[in-house]
Amino acid sequence: MFKKLIFFHLLLSLFVGTNIAQAQKYFVLNGTVKDGGTGETLIGASVQLKGAATFATVTNAYGYYSLSVPAGVYELVYSYVGYQSISQNISIGGDAKRNVSLTSANQLNEIVVNAEKRNANVENPIMGVQKLDVKEINSIPVLFGERDILKTLQLLPGIKSAGEGNSGFYVRGGSTDQNLILLDEATVYNASHLLGFFSTFNSDAIKDATIYKGGMPAQYGGRLASVLDIKMNDGNKKDYTVEGGIGLIASRLKVEGPIKKEKSSFMVSGRRTYADSFLAFSSDTSVKGSTLYFYDLNAKANFILDDKNTIYLSGYFGRDKLGITNSFGFDWGNTTATLRLNHLFSNRLFSNTSLIYSNYNYLIKSLLEDNDFNVKSAIRNYNLKQDFQFTANNAHEIKFGLNLIHHTIAPGDIGASAASSVNATKIENRNGLELAAYFSDEYNVNDKLHLAYGARISNFSALGSGTFHTYDEDGNILTNQTYKSGELVKNYFNLEPRIAASYQFSNNKSVKASYTRNTQNLHLMSNSTATSPTDLYIMNSNNVKPEIADQIAIGYFNNFKDDTYEFSAELYYKDMKNQIEYRNGTDLRGNKNVEADLLFGDGRAYGVELFLKKRFGKFNGWIGYTLAKTERQFDQIDDGRWFNAKQDRTHDLSVVGIYKASPRWTLSSTFVYNTGNAVTYPSGKYQLDGETVFYYSERNGYRTPAYHRLDFSATLEPKLKPGRKYQSSWSFGIYNVYNRKNPFSIDFEDDPNDASRTQAVQTSLFGIIPSVTWNFKF
Repeated sequence: MFKKLIFFHLLLSLFVGTNIAQAQKYFVLNGTVKDGGTGETLIGASVQLKGAATFATVTNAYGYYSLSVPAGVYELVYSYVGYQSISQNISIGGDAKRNVSLTSANQLNEIVVNAEKRNANVENPIMGVQKLDVKEINSIPVLFGERDILKTLQLLPGIKSAGEGNSGFYVRGGSTDQNLILLDEATVYNASHLLGFFSTFNSDAIKDATIYKGGMPAQYGGRLASVLDIKMNDGNKKDYTVEGGIGLIASRLKVEGPIKKEKSSFMVSGRRTYADSFLAFSSDTSVKGSTLYFYDLNAKANFILDDKNTIYLSGYFGRDKLGITNSFGFDWGNTTATLRLNHLFSNRLFSNTSLIYSNYNYLIKSLLEDNDFNVKSAIRNYNLKQDFQFTANNAHEIKFGLNLIHHTIAPGDIGASAASSVNATKIENRNGLELAAYFSDEYNVNDKLHLAYGARISNFSALGSGTFHTYDEDGNILTNQTYKSGELVKNYFNLEPRIAASYQFSNNKSVKASYTRNTQNLHLMSNSTATSPTDLYIMNSNNVKPEIADQIAIGYFNNFKDDTYEFSAELYYKDMKNQIEYRNGTDLRGNKNVEADLLFGDGRAYGVELFLKKRFGKFNGWIGYTLAKTERQFDQIDDGRWFNAKQDRTHDLSVVGIYKASPRWTLSSTFVYNTGNAVTYPSGKYQLDGETVFYYSERNGYRTPAYHRLDFSATLEPKLKPGRKYQSSWSFGIYNVYNRKNPFSIDFEDDPNDASRTQAVQTSLFGIIPSVTWNFKF
């Protein structure tokens, strides 16, 4: 069936509906676009042929492009925001290959967000997509002065922070686990350091970051809400460079250079905090000797074998360690590895083959006498991915491929000594096999109408070995069955159609619409309001079904003042099935029958997102606003009534301003405001055996106080001197300028002066925090 679909659409691309005269003979111009200084491939660079007609395309995720044009003489233009364009005359009389290197335009003053064509946001039929530029990330003021991709994303409409100091985020009503986070195609299951105060992504090692929050392209799957696709730097193919920074609580260092000039290169980037060093100065003896730090390492190498083959090898290794002397120990971390082969079958057919490994695990230790124990959990997968990109002609760009993933989850064993009061518990591992195939076509019907359509076919198989139970609605065991290793337990098959369209009224105005279905086979179980390192993953089983989301969206897009300003308004509605909650009082750790405590129901999310951005000039930035509603419905909760999901926030506002005050000084500021979190507070209390017991009624029926904060930063650059390799800069920042005490948590307790009354006790994490970082490069 899948092969028939491919064949049909290939025929369509050759014979149907293009606005190109088919009688003409067409030739293929292809190649790669790179940074002239480092040899890095440029993603989303514009390639245009101007002549009797204009033919245009952009480079893919590997810097490759392919363009079909008739014979003739043209002006060939390569451009990329922040780089000097190249323009030259070219005579097309046969197939041609052109590899181009662009020079960084250091004299440009503007700080930009995206790196595509100036009106790409109007032309692109895919909605809800945002590309971030690392330069822009480096200018945003953040906590402790650490540059952070995830914190920058949370300033965009439709993307909401999971909480103060937390790197988790919600997208269009989805929970934190419904975001697929990829680092060089490898899944990152927990993207946070130090309990969420930092993300796992070191900006020095990142080349490109793109988030899809609406109509996800068919090559992505496995999550309901969004895809964050992050690419690491390949490494400088021309010169050896060293750069880094020293901050108040963290430092970083990156080394890159050629292995063989113009043919291969490497990049290694490391980062470590030293917050635990300050503990040595504490007068509290219980704190001295404690552990509090993280480290991470990004590494990548690439080898150009010949004109048609390039190999990439990349990896990420990160670890957090937190411990209190002779009392408690906790560490967690991610490991990823990706081996990729780019192969050019022809000047029209591009291939990427990937072997990928991902592992997330944690270990908790209690060192207390007579109460010593440890809890360990892990999720691991092996992934084989084959992607093809076929440029049929300038009207059709076809992508198709296969994806095979083997998942293993170790849910959370408890180990204890014979003298411990805690019982040791061994929980069986769970295994699953996920197979997917996809097809998509970006079809330029004419100059005004553009389509992106396709489908993803996914199949998930829960596999033995182990004993599997089935439960009734009250969590009682109905049946159980034991399976051998690799034996099929349950199979789930889903078809995920996707279509998006844009219609351009003019070069700078368009309307768009999209429909997307996504399914999710891995599910995060959490007792907290945000992502925690101790959260547990489960997979589909004979009780747990795939989560399904159907999203429709419409939008209006308008650029004005020569594309200097960009405005968009997007309206969306998302219907979600097989959503998961847990029963009150559920203990997730060491629970052999955790599925007995799960509840299954429906969800819905809808809202409007407004975005106004100034992209060029000495002063730029954006305003993003979201008005939204997110609800859940479970038969066993609140008598089956719809209730606010924990990620529901009515209003969310972000204001970002970046000002190039002089060639040396860049000033930036952010202001954020959002409605307080939906939480469950006690509705009453009673006494039981002399103890106060609080009574809880409706789920998430209350709100914490509204959250708002103002941040400021300033960067001092060196004077540019011709031929000087060594550079340094200073970054100064103030987080929470007016010292707002935003709530992190609110607990309830008896009033010590009157036990009949109850008082709320608010915990706030951060007041005003200054920061300074020295950055260097040579």
